[in-house]
Amino acid sequence: MSIDNQISEPILEVENLKLVYGDYLVLENISFTAKKGECLVVMGASGCGKSTLLKSMIGLLPPAYGKILVDSEDLWSVETEHQSLILKKYGVLFQGGALWGSMNLVENVSLPLQAYTNLPEPEIEDLARYKLNLVGLSGYGDFYPAQLSGGMKKRAGLARAMSLDPDILFLDEPSAGLDPINSHRLDNLINELKDSLGMTFVVVTHELSSIFDIADNSIFLDGQTKTLLDFGPPCNLREHSEHKRVRSFLHRGNPVK
Repeated sequence: MSIDNQISEPILEVENLKLVYGDYLVLENISFTAKKGECLVVMGASGCGKSTLLKSMIGLLPPAYGKILVDSEDLWSVETEHQSLILKKYGVLFQGGALWGSMNLVENVSLPLQAYTNLPEPEIEDLARYKLNLVGLSGYGDFYPAQLSGGMKKRAGLARAMSLDPDILFLDEPSAGLDPINSHRLDNLINELKDSLGMTFVVVTHELSSIFDIADNSIFLDGQTKTLLDFGPPCNLREHSEHKRVRSFLHRGNPVK
């Protein structure tokens, strides 16, 4: 982790969060921070609540208890209109990419700009092509999603998530469905964007290679205890976590004492 990340202020703070579906407890006592310009990975085995936590952080699932602070403002206690302003600081890449198949890439990336700005169409198109260039898709603006590989679709989805220059980018299992080569390329792209643009990334994943490639910090969610077992750089957790389940997860395939 860079010195800048160590001294930077938190941009996202989760405090004593409790999440439920009806009477079913998903997670409780969840507290952590993400600093400006770092990549925080949310990890854990399937069914541990990673996606549920993501839904709450991006404004889709209100917590039963606790706070989600973005630049010190509580996402879930402000008025709806002000919550919308907070959510404009976000970009979200969903697991499937969520591209519209009837639109080409420029049109897909232009959608948030058309919805949330008053920019003229020529300027919107220029910005959309610029975002595609940032993710290595220069020259593909007129292509449709069906004409792209899985890795290219993920990068196009990332370009759209970046269209409004968000402060925080949330990525849900970005490597899902990708072969190892394209997964590594996407990890490299995340690192490049973080370093060059200073964006904060919150990435939900269980892929070990990605975790160690991109994470400055990480949290480990546990489905058995329904809480956060540990928080820190994944290399440190792999060797020094007090919890065997955390060490076993990060040492997958190797025996852990």
